[in-house]
Amino acid sequence: MVNDSDEKPSQLMFWGCFIALITTAFAFITRAFMVNNDAMWPADFGLDKVQAQVLFGHGIWPFAISIILFSLVIDKIGYRVAMFFSFICYAVYAALALWAYSIVKEPGLAGDALLEARSSGLTLLTIGSIVLGLGNGTVEAFINPIVATMFSKEKTKWLNILHAGWPGGLVLGGLITLGLGTTATEDWRNLIYIIAIPALVYVAMLAGAKFPVSERVSSGATYKDMLAEFGLLGAALAGFLVVKQLATVYNGTVDPASAISDTVVYAVVAVLAIAYGVYCQSLGRPMLFLLCIIMMPLATTELGTDGAISGIMEKPMEEAGYSGLWVLIYTSGIMMVLRFFAGPVVKALTPLGLLATCAALAIVGLYWLSFAQGLVVIFAAATLYGVAKTYFWPTMLGVVAEQYPKGGALTLNAIAGIGMLTVGVLGGPLIGKMQEDSAKAGIEAQMPSMYTKIQASPDPTYFLGAYQAIDEDKVKALPEEESQRVNQIVSVEKQGALAKVIVFPIFMLVCYIGMILYFQSKGGYKPVDAAAGSGH
Repeated sequence: MVNDSDEKPSQLMFWGCFIALITTAFAFITRAFMVNNDAMWPADFGLDKVQAQVLFGHGIWPFAISIILFSLVIDKIGYRVAMFFSFICYAVYAALALWAYSIVKEPGLAGDALLEARSSGLTLLTIGSIVLGLGNGTVEAFINPIVATMFSKEKTKWLNILHAGWPGGLVLGGLITLGLGTTATEDWRNLIYIIAIPALVYVAMLAGAKFPVSERVSSGATYKDMLAEFGLLGAALAGFLVVKQLATVYNGTVDPASAISDTVVYAVVAVLAIAYGVYCQSLGRPMLFLLCIIMMPLATTELGTDGAISGIMEKPMEEAGYSGLWVLIYTSGIMMVLRFFAGPVVKALTPLGLLATCAALAIVGLYWLSFAQGLVVIFAAATLYGVAKTYFWPTMLGVVAEQYPKGGALTLNAIAGIGMLTVGVLGGPLIGKMQEDSAKAGIEAQMPSMYTKIQASPDPTYFLGAYQAIDEDKVKALPEEESQRVNQIVSVEKQGALAKVIVFPIFMLVCYIGMILYFQSKGGYKPVDAAAGSGH
């Protein structure tokens, strides 16, 4: 129950939510391992690098869509329904993945029969991945408002502790995966079974729980009030990212002539946003919209970099005798530990002061990682980056929950959805382009005329248009000495591209400083009482 009542918050319910978040992290890291290990999904389903990443992406984008859509109805259907739906999604994913395994592992497959089996299995795995993504998003859709409601006087502190479950799950899942070794490689069903452990635990803990009435509902704020906090501006931004992502997925499965154009995307978004604005009769809260904008580079700085860091640091880590995956596991471990001690830090710095400090640390940490060599230096830089990203995500959720309590589950979860969608639609690919641009510049400077020999043709495209990239097959076809030199240059330059990523935390730092000054002019940062009024 909420802190305003005579009952204390349920620790059983909190830890059930915590373990539910661990389940999402297990799903993320085990799928990442199976997709990137050439002896597993790529071998069994005949996937190249691009196809493998597309499959991985099918487990990511539904997260953002389900967290936003469930936020619109979760107060009506209840947290329990959402909780059971998420568990069903995990069960469906497991069933479809195991079915796909049985199809491609049928003895004696060869020729056309093998191709057909791979196609059928990949279809099942794709559907399962999408369902899994929906389940992961639904988990966050119910755990965030539950914890914000239970600990209404210390939202930022407890949201940080809750979100220690994500890096904690990455660390634990990563160590279990590495610990299984050949057992996982030879039979990847073992990694599917791993997800079942926390899933069964959280559903057992929460099945009989007495869920609290949301702060938005208990304060008397109406459904329309909730929509008005987000407003037309927020709906337009979230709607654009959702529609753009769905169009991208659709366009990747059809003939280019049948693809959905950007004009159609903009038209659909305009209709949806205008309808939303007419109903709620509000443009939304200006500062909330600013927070949504800030969430885009924030998610890119944290999740976008996390998605690329193992590959970027692979070469320097291999030279030091370790897997590049250890950088992600190490920084995730830092996040897990520090989030448990968020209370004193938030109290000392204030939420916005903490976010500004983290942005400054991220600038230094990422820049240092861009040229770090040797195990000690790499982990020193990674420590700074790990501390920096620790408080980004949950503290942003805390600020939104504290300043816009009438927005309820919608504002709290929509900003998380906007962050996730940004990574998939724009942030992740943009970091990839930064790496390709750095590699091109390095090769042109050190091996004149070489780039034209290894350039991909035609130029690939992404959200912001066409870009130039290296064709790995062309690099392999070069004489061995030239191929090795190209790969060495690419490795150094892609690591150096991390220096370009600091543009995101620089933007965030400027925004946070501006917000701090704004609140100081109003007497200081203070949480808003849902029953008393709206945020800024």
